[in-house]
Amino acid sequence: MFHPCNDAFARCRLSESDETGHRHIGRTKETAMSTSTEATTSTSAGLKTWNIDPSHSGVTFKVRHLMITNVRGEFQKFSGAVKYDPSNLAASSAEATIEVGSINTKEQGRDDHLKSADFFDAAKYPNITFKSRAIRQGKEGLEIVGDLTIRDQAREVVLQVEGPTPEQKDPWGNTRIGASAETKIKRSEFGITWNTVLEAGGVAVSDDIHIHLDLSLVLAK
Repeated sequence: MFHPCNDAFARCRLSESDETGHRHIGRTKETAMSTSTEATTSTSAGLKTWNIDPSHSGVTFKVRHLMITNVRGEFQKFSGAVKYDPSNLAASSAEATIEVGSINTKEQGRDDHLKSADFFDAAKYPNITFKSRAIRQGKEGLEIVGDLTIRDQAREVVLQVEGPTPEQKDPWGNTRIGASAETKIKRSEFGITWNTVLEAGGVAVSDDIHIHLDLSLVLAK
Protein backbone atom coordinates (compact mmCIF):
# COMPACT_ATOMS: atom_id res chain seq x y z
CA MET A 1 0.00 0.00 0.00
CA PHE A 2 1.27 3.45 -0.93
CA HIS A 3 2.28 5.49 2.08
CA PRO A 4 3.08 9.21 1.56
CA CYS A 5 5.40 9.34 4.52
CA ASN A 6 7.43 6.43 3.21
CA ASP A 7 7.62 8.04 -0.24
CA ALA A 8 8.74 11.34 1.23
CA PHE A 9 11.32 9.52 3.32
CA ALA A 10 12.64 7.75 0.21
CA ARG A 11 12.90 11.02 -1.70
CA CYS A 12 14.64 12.59 1.28
CA ARG A 13 17.20 9.75 1.46
CA LEU A 14 17.78 9.93 -2.30
CA SER A 15 18.38 13.67 -2.09
CA GLU A 16 20.79 13.22 0.79
CA SER A 17 22.62 10.43 -1.04
CA ASP A 18 22.85 12.55 -4.20
CA GLU A 19 24.19 15.53 -2.29
CA THR A 20 26.68 13.38 -0.42
CA GLY A 21 27.73 11.77 -3.69
CA HIS A 22 28.46 15.17 -5.23
CA ARG A 23 30.46 16.17 -2.18
CA HIS A 24 32.44 12.92 -2.45
CA ILE A 25 33.12 13.47 -6.15
CA GLY A 26 34.24 17.03 -5.40
CA ARG A 27 36.69 15.81 -2.79
CA THR A 28 37.97 13.17 -5.23
CA LYS A 29 38.64 15.83 -7.88
CA GLU A 30 40.38 18.05 -5.35
CA THR A 31 42.56 15.13 -4.24
CA ALA A 32 43.42 14.28 -7.86
CA MET A 33 44.33 17.90 -8.62
CA SER A 34 46.48 18.08 -5.50
CA THR A 35 48.27 14.85 -6.43
CA SER A 36 48.81 16.11 -9.98
CA THR A 37 50.27 19.39 -8.69
CA GLU A 38 52.61 17.56 -6.35
CA ALA A 39 53.77 15.30 -9.20
CA THR A 40 54.43 18.30 -11.44
CA THR A 41 56.38 20.07 -8.70
CA SER A 42 58.41 16.95 -8.03
CA THR A 43 59.25 16.56 -11.74
CA SER A 44 60.23 20.21 -12.18
CA ALA A 45 62.58 20.04 -9.20
CA GLY A 46 64.54 17.04 -10.56
CA LEU A 47 67.79 16.86 -12.51
CA LYS A 48 67.62 18.94 -15.69
CA THR A 49 70.05 19.30 -18.57
CA TRP A 50 70.86 22.84 -19.70
CA ASN A 51 72.82 23.49 -22.91
CA ILE A 52 75.06 26.53 -23.31
CA ASP A 53 73.74 29.00 -25.90
CA PRO A 54 77.00 30.38 -27.38
CA SER A 55 75.26 33.24 -29.20
CA HIS A 56 74.21 34.72 -25.84
CA SER A 57 77.19 33.62 -23.74
CA GLY A 58 80.83 34.63 -23.38
CA VAL A 59 84.17 33.06 -22.42
CA THR A 60 86.60 35.89 -21.70
CA PHE A 61 89.98 36.33 -20.03
CA LYS A 62 92.38 39.06 -19.01
CA VAL A 63 96.13 39.08 -18.43
CA ARG A 64 98.53 41.74 -17.21
CA HIS A 65 100.67 43.13 -20.05
CA LEU A 66 104.04 44.85 -19.53
CA MET A 67 103.14 45.05 -15.83
CA ILE A 68 101.07 48.18 -16.48
CA THR A 69 97.69 47.23 -17.95
CA ASN A 70 95.30 44.38 -18.69
CA VAL A 71 94.81 42.87 -22.13
CA ARG A 72 91.46 41.17 -22.62
CA GLY A 73 90.43 38.46 -25.01
CA GLU A 74 87.71 35.93 -25.71
CA PHE A 75 87.04 32.57 -27.28
CA GLN A 76 84.25 32.81 -29.83
CA LYS A 77 83.47 29.11 -30.32
CA PHE A 78 82.53 26.87 -27.43
CA SER A 79 79.89 24.38 -26.34
CA GLY A 80 78.83 22.59 -23.20
CA ALA A 81 76.08 21.51 -20.87
CA VAL A 82 75.14 21.62 -17.22
CA LYS A 83 73.10 18.97 -15.42
CA TYR A 84 71.63 20.66 -12.39
CA ASP A 85 69.35 19.73 -9.52
CA PRO A 86 69.34 22.35 -6.74
CA SER A 87 68.11 19.75 -4.27
CA ASN A 88 70.79 17.21 -5.21
CA LEU A 89 74.12 18.86 -6.01
CA ALA A 90 75.87 15.48 -5.80
CA ALA A 91 74.04 14.45 -8.99
CA SER A 92 74.81 17.75 -10.76
CA SER A 93 77.66 18.19 -13.25
CA ALA A 94 79.10 20.49 -15.92
CA GLU A 95 81.34 20.16 -18.95
CA ALA A 96 82.51 22.40 -21.77
CA THR A 97 84.75 22.47 -24.83
CA ILE A 98 86.45 25.61 -26.17
CA GLU A 99 88.00 25.89 -29.64
CA VAL A 100 91.48 27.40 -29.28
CA GLY A 101 91.45 28.63 -32.87
CA SER A 102 88.56 30.97 -32.05
CA ILE A 103 90.68 33.16 -29.75
CA ASN A 104 90.23 36.89 -30.35
CA THR A 105 92.16 39.71 -28.69
CA LYS A 106 91.35 42.30 -31.39
CA GLU A 107 94.88 42.09 -32.84
CA GLN A 108 95.54 39.50 -35.55
CA GLY A 109 99.30 39.28 -35.00
CA ARG A 110 98.85 38.63 -31.28
CA ASP A 111 96.09 36.07 -31.97
CA ASP A 112 98.39 34.20 -34.37
CA HIS A 113 101.14 34.18 -31.73
CA LEU A 114 98.74 32.85 -29.09
CA LYS A 115 97.73 30.01 -31.44
CA SER A 116 101.38 29.12 -32.06
CA ALA A 117 103.54 26.61 -30.16
CA ASP A 118 104.77 29.44 -27.89
CA PHE A 119 101.34 29.49 -26.26
CA PHE A 120 98.33 27.25 -26.95
CA ASP A 121 99.74 25.33 -29.95
CA ALA A 122 96.31 25.15 -31.56
CA ALA A 123 97.45 22.87 -34.38
CA LYS A 124 98.43 20.16 -31.89
CA TYR A 125 95.93 20.92 -29.12
CA PRO A 126 92.82 22.35 -30.81
CA ASN A 127 90.55 22.26 -27.75
CA ILE A 128 90.44 23.38 -24.14
CA THR A 129 88.12 21.24 -22.04
CA PHE A 130 86.52 21.42 -18.62
CA LYS A 131 84.80 18.58 -16.76
CA SER A 132 83.43 18.93 -13.26
CA ARG A 133 84.25 16.65 -10.37
CA ALA A 134 81.79 18.18 -7.93
CA ILE A 135 79.31 21.02 -7.56
CA ARG A 136 79.01 22.26 -3.99
CA GLN A 137 77.59 25.09 -1.93
CA GLY A 138 80.32 27.54 -0.94
CA LYS A 139 80.33 30.53 1.39
CA GLU A 140 79.36 32.97 -1.36
CA GLY A 141 77.43 30.73 -3.73
CA LEU A 142 77.88 27.61 -5.78
CA GLU A 143 81.36 26.31 -6.54
CA ILE A 144 82.21 23.98 -9.41
CA VAL A 145 85.34 21.91 -8.86
CA GLY A 146 86.71 20.32 -12.00
CA ASP A 147 89.56 19.53 -14.35
CA LEU A 148 90.62 22.20 -16.83
CA THR A 149 92.72 20.72 -19.64
CA ILE A 150 94.99 22.95 -21.76
CA ARG A 151 97.71 21.55 -24.04
CA ASP A 152 96.78 18.07 -22.82
CA GLN A 153 97.61 19.00 -19.22
CA ALA A 154 94.78 18.78 -16.69
CA ARG A 155 94.72 20.88 -13.54
CA GLU A 156 92.04 21.24 -10.89
CA VAL A 157 90.28 24.61 -10.79
CA VAL A 158 87.38 25.99 -8.77
CA LEU A 159 84.77 28.11 -10.53
CA GLN A 160 83.03 30.63 -8.27
CA VAL A 161 79.46 30.84 -9.54
CA GLU A 162 76.97 33.69 -9.41
CA GLY A 163 73.49 32.26 -9.99
CA PRO A 164 71.75 30.48 -11.46
CA THR A 165 68.85 32.83 -12.04
CA PRO A 166 65.21 31.73 -11.84
CA GLU A 167 63.88 30.03 -14.97
CA GLN A 168 62.51 32.28 -17.72
CA LYS A 169 60.61 31.61 -20.94
CA ASP A 170 62.02 33.37 -24.00
CA PRO A 171 59.79 34.58 -26.89
CA TRP A 172 60.54 31.38 -28.85
CA GLY A 173 59.27 29.01 -26.18
CA ASN A 174 62.64 28.00 -24.73
CA THR A 175 63.20 27.81 -20.99
CA ARG A 176 66.40 29.57 -19.90
CA ILE A 177 68.52 30.27 -16.85
CA GLY A 178 71.60 32.44 -16.55
CA ALA A 179 74.81 32.21 -14.55
CA SER A 180 78.31 33.65 -14.44
CA ALA A 181 81.53 32.19 -13.08
CA GLU A 182 85.12 33.20 -12.42
CA THR A 183 88.44 31.55 -11.71
CA LYS A 184 92.15 32.32 -11.87
CA ILE A 185 94.88 30.06 -13.22
CA LYS A 186 98.63 30.16 -13.74
CA ARG A 187 99.43 29.50 -17.40
CA SER A 188 102.80 28.00 -16.49
CA GLU A 189 100.96 25.09 -14.85
CA PHE A 190 99.67 24.16 -18.31
CA GLY A 191 103.05 24.37 -20.02
CA ILE A 192 102.57 27.91 -21.38
CA THR A 193 105.78 29.59 -20.29
CA TRP A 194 106.80 31.94 -23.12
CA ASN A 195 107.82 35.40 -21.91
CA THR A 196 110.17 38.33 -22.41
CA VAL A 197 112.06 40.01 -19.59
CA LEU A 198 111.69 43.79 -19.54
CA GLU A 199 114.68 46.13 -19.22
CA ALA A 200 113.07 47.84 -16.25
CA GLY A 201 112.36 44.50 -14.60
CA GLY A 202 109.35 42.25 -14.71
CA VAL A 203 108.00 40.35 -17.68
CA ALA A 204 105.93 41.12 -20.76
CA VAL A 205 103.08 38.74 -19.92
CA SER A 206 101.83 37.83 -16.45
CA ASP A 207 101.60 34.21 -15.37
CA ASP A 208 98.17 34.84 -13.82
CA ILE A 209 95.15 34.54 -16.11
CA HIS A 210 91.71 35.66 -14.95
CA ILE A 211 88.83 33.80 -16.61
CA HIS A 212 85.21 34.96 -16.67
CA LEU A 213 82.16 33.13 -18.01
CA ASP A 214 78.73 34.58 -18.80
CA LEU A 215 76.31 31.80 -19.65
CA SER A 216 72.82 31.66 -21.07
CA LEU A 217 71.60 28.09 -20.63
CA VAL A 218 68.69 26.54 -22.52
CA LEU A 219 66.69 23.63 -21.14
CA ALA A 220 67.24 20.53 -23.29
CA LYS A 221 64.10 19.21 -25.01
